[in-house]
Amino acid sequence: MSSSFTNRIIRAAKLDVHLYEEVESDKSAMRQAMVVVILSGLAYGIGSISRGGALGVSLGIVLGLAGWYIWAFIIYFIGTKLLPEHQTKSDVGELLRTLGFASAPGLIRVLGIFPAIQPLVFSLAAVWMLVAMVVAVRQALDYKATWRAVLVCIISFAVQFAIIRSVFLILNVLPKPA
Repeated sequence: MSSSFTNRIIRAAKLDVHLYEEVESDKSAMRQAMVVVILSGLAYGIGSISRGGALGVSLGIVLGLAGWYIWAFIIYFIGTKLLPEHQTKSDVGELLRTLGFASAPGLIRVLGIFPAIQPLVFSLAAVWMLVAMVVAVRQALDYKATWRAVLVCIISFAVQFAIIRSVFLILNVLPKPA
């Protein structure tokens, strides 16, 4: 990892608005954003290895990448078509880059390998990543109002959750609702 890439990860975790603007406009940052998502998924897998084993590590990475990609499209649609501000201008690539870096706080999930602190670490990471996502969405969609970015994140989470739950129900992985 280059020092500039490491610096970007640290700045993303610090919720540096300028970093999110930087990666939004830097088309060459797509690979870096993907690596952040992979590292975050790997951290999740390692942090939960006591429950998921090696399969959990692999699933953490695969589901992290799939979720990142799907979520970017959902946010793009909701943010640019349903809830745009007059200055909103974005594309899926900008959202993929900013949302990828918003996964940076998820790197702390590797500390979940210590069972005594796993629930705390995973809860902290979830909240921190959500806040980073709001910052990323606000910057990528050029919103002036933070509440709009929060609303887009909440709606997109609900849509993604419904999609994932439906897929699991179709695949018969979850019990059908009573």
